[in-house]
Amino acid sequence: MKTGLVSITFRQLEPAEIVNLCVVNNLAAIEWGGDVHVPPGDLEKAMEIRALTEAAGLKVAAYGSYYFLAGSASKNRHAFETILESAVALGAPLIRVWAGAKGSDKATEEDWQTAIADSRRIGDLAAKRGLKVAYEYHQGTLTDTTHSAVRLIKSVDHAAVSSFWQPPNGAELENCCEGLKQVINLNKLSSVHAFHWWPEFKDRHPLSAGVERWKKYLALVHEHEQKTGDSERYVCLEFVKDDEPKNLANDAQTLHQMLAEIEHEYEVAE
Repeated sequence: MKTGLVSITFRQLEPAEIVNLCVVNNLAAIEWGGDVHVPPGDLEKAMEIRALTEAAGLKVAAYGSYYFLAGSASKNRHAFETILESAVALGAPLIRVWAGAKGSDKATEEDWQTAIADSRRIGDLAAKRGLKVAYEYHQGTLTDTTHSAVRLIKSVDHAAVSSFWQPPNGAELENCCEGLKQVINLNKLSSVHAFHWWPEFKDRHPLSAGVERWKKYLALVHEHEQKTGDSERYVCLEFVKDDEPKNLANDAQTLHQMLAEIEHEYEVAE
């Protein structure tokens, strides 16, 4: 696992400030958001941000788009093709997309089939340019439960389509771990978004308050990476307490410490 930051954590900051925060806090990559920092269709801006990122010795982890799968057209301000061109200009290997705009409990069979078909369509388009797409793991979409996320991933069954993961709002630790295991076991975990909002989204805490939970999540990912030799995914910090840049340092330190401890514990166990 490599570390990173989701740029929308600090929508109020300029890209250069975000890059500097990553350098100072020893974070290796940035998932650039498509709503503020890298607007779809502005290829010049995308190339500028890519150059800024690479000049600092950082990687582009992903392009965080706001593309919603077909059937949710009213949510989309840009066609996927436009988003893809920006991702290519940005040098992003991965595009974050949203699995529709309906929760799985409200989705009809037609909604499912439309989402599956569009997933394959955008997966094909991305693959032709050497990129992949991954679903945001989020409430109010078809990835709002473990069962629905697994159903979607299995149904799409596309080499260029995978999923991000983050702990579902309010879910118990055991359920979160089981959900993460299932995505891992499908070999479809792209990357992880790390934050500690508990028990509700309104209850934002420093990552240090969630160490017990997060060490278990990250240990599952680490074990998978050690067994498969696949360590290309990122764990990206997303959101900090009060949205204050000064609070990133503590979360970054916590993340680095957890990863170091997990690696040590795994080596000792071996």
